[in-house]
Amino acid sequence: MACRVLPFAVVTALILALAGCSNYERPRRPAWRGQAENACIAQQLIRVSAYVQPAREIDGPSICGLTRPFKVSALLDGAVRFNMVSTLDCPMIATLNAWLTEVVQPAAQSRFGQPVVQVNSMGAYSCRSMNNQYGGRISEHAFGNAVDIGGFVLADGREILIVRDWTRGDDQVRAFLQDVHAGACGQFTTVLGPGSNIFHYNHIHLDLAMHGNTSTGPRRICRPQLRPSATPEPPRDNLPNPPDIDEDVDVAHAGSPGNEPVALHAGPGPAPTGRIPDSFFAAAARGPTAVRAYAPVVPPEPVRGSLREDGAFVPEGNPADWDLTSSIPRR
Repeated sequence: MACRVLPFAVVTALILALAGCSNYERPRRPAWRGQAENACIAQQLIRVSAYVQPAREIDGPSICGLTRPFKVSALLDGAVRFNMVSTLDCPMIATLNAWLTEVVQPAAQSRFGQPVVQVNSMGAYSCRSMNNQYGGRISEHAFGNAVDIGGFVLADGREILIVRDWTRGDDQVRAFLQDVHAGACGQFTTVLGPGSNIFHYNHIHLDLAMHGNTSTGPRRICRPQLRPSATPEPPRDNLPNPPDIDEDVDVAHAGSPGNEPVALHAGPGPAPTGRIPDSFFAAAARGPTAVRAYAPVVPPEPVRGSLREDGAFVPEGNPADWDLTSSIPRR
């Protein structure tokens, strides 16, 4: 009897196990990710080019992947290249373009007088957890919705590295990195730079994760909290700076001891010194000087005449009236 029951029990257990497998469903990516990709493409926020090429869908492992990924070798239509080809989604590419246009390039021109021509990426799409920590939450890198920036290259070839220049660069370099980090906080929803934690000592992490909404828009995480540094004034063509003059002070009185009026001088020769002569004010008080009248000038009457066949002009009337040679005594 036991021999008959045992095979039946084994078959039953096998059937139940197979039924359980058929009910297993692999985790799916949140719907908003695919919706964001499709909306970005529908709105034509990026343009397919030699630098931005569509790639095949990445589906897995697990929930990692992108519905419509792109292989990116450069941004801003090739004006700013990547040091490596990066796999990103459409919203991330569009936001990187906006960040470069509105923040990075103006800061580079202000600090160095030249643009950025390369962004050094330390990673884009990668199916991994946050900070590569075992058992951690899934990273935005796993959806092509993040990029790690390790530095920049200027037009003259100068390289700016975050790991070196964040704290040890000169004043202009550190101010530039502070500007691009602070400006990124208005473009991306997550910005993590050196000082945010031990994992971001050598790069700035940028992503478009959804952290919820606030009364003023999407919730943003920006660490460390930095303010854009003061932008230096552009050079004045090697001319001296103008004097500091209060707007409510008349130029004629500025810098004069005791607010005494001084004479303005714009002509050749030495400038007058001291007070304006009292005779000047006395003459002004007397009013305008009378203007001498002159008889009107009467224009001469036009000379009438005709043209000869040889083209010479012959005045009308007696030749003695117009031929000057007729008054010369003949010899």
